[in-house]
Amino acid sequence: MATQVQTEYDVGGVLLDRPFKIRRLGHFGFNIVNIEEGREFYVNLLGFRISDVMDWAPRVPNPEMLAGLGPTNGYFTRYGGDHHAFVMFPKRVLESVRPPRPGSQVTINQITWQTGSLAEVVNATHWLSERGVETQRSGRDMPGSNWHTYIYDPDGHINELYYGIEQIGWDGHSKPKPMYNRRFTETASLPQISEYDEVQQALADGTDVLSGYRHESSAPATFDVDGIMLRRPFKIVRIGPVNLFVEDVQRAVDFYSQTLGFVPTEESTVDGERCTFLRTNTEHHSVGFFPIALRERLGFSPHTTTMAFGVQLANYRQLRDAVTFLRDHGVKVLDNLPVELHPGIDYAAYAFDPDGHAVQLYCNMEQIGWDGRPRPREQRRPVDPNNWPATLSPMSDTYLGEPFLGPWG
Repeated sequence: MATQVQTEYDVGGVLLDRPFKIRRLGHFGFNIVNIEEGREFYVNLLGFRISDVMDWAPRVPNPEMLAGLGPTNGYFTRYGGDHHAFVMFPKRVLESVRPPRPGSQVTINQITWQTGSLAEVVNATHWLSERGVETQRSGRDMPGSNWHTYIYDPDGHINELYYGIEQIGWDGHSKPKPMYNRRFTETASLPQISEYDEVQQALADGTDVLSGYRHESSAPATFDVDGIMLRRPFKIVRIGPVNLFVEDVQRAVDFYSQTLGFVPTEESTVDGERCTFLRTNTEHHSVGFFPIALRERLGFSPHTTTMAFGVQLANYRQLRDAVTFLRDHGVKVLDNLPVELHPGIDYAAYAFDPDGHAVQLYCNMEQIGWDGRPRPREQRRPVDPNNWPATLSPMSDTYLGEPFLGPWG
């Protein structure tokens, strides 16, 4: 019998089973029918800031189609220094440019995972292609400046592996369009010049580097949020996990673990159905898979394979205030769903956008240590989803995990 040789890859001086290592969820996006209502929900209510606007109209193959497609702008938005953490594209317009697969209910335009270097992205592109993983495209997009490759999972969700997204600093300006000359539509050759030298080159060319898009808001900052005056009583400090309804849970687990390198953390049972949670860093889970049979039983929209897009708020008080704030603004919020939907998270609420996508709001996630084991269930905080206390006692990993960098406002 032939013996299969296990290949190891040098990833930054460490030998791994694949030539890349995903570090975190970098950004995520929906294709939205009600795009302007979606902008109101995600920007004015949740607090994402617009970093750039993309008009999809020039990409529509037949200009006569535009009359029936609705608004054509898409929005790149952020909560911190990354150029974008959440992307909204106009669904009807986008589908005229990139027709969906027959029968597809995927409304996600990207699930984007950060790797550690450009070399990892390039090497991953070749490695995934050699293994027959379907690739949509590779290169470097503008706006955002992130080097990437896009691949499909078995259910048709587009996963992006990227390196080096543009950072927006204290002045709030994104890169100006003359700097889009560093866009690539093919897998990058190595090495490339650094971001610093790109800026130096733009300055030498006479580019006004402060002429890029800057978010403006006329709404007054009336909420004292832990000492900072904000326009809503909470602050987003992290995104993820991504929770998906899939046709075959085991098939999804196999792809994300064996191909992309995620680590299974835990399983739960909801209404007799198996749900599985995987991680890519120290958080309990970065992605969760749920049988599509659960979708309507739980009251989620039947038009999408997204169970929920996770958004972490700064603390428990802000989570409670966010539920009240959103309900006061007419948003449907469910805060009493089974805790088995989100093991590793004690209190969570699900707010629904104008298209029916669920946004999972929470304030803390269990952290996995050096031994790779989640907390035993009997040692977790007892949770009654129908009775949220005013305050919580600390756990051993309270306020641990990836910190938010930068000011809140």
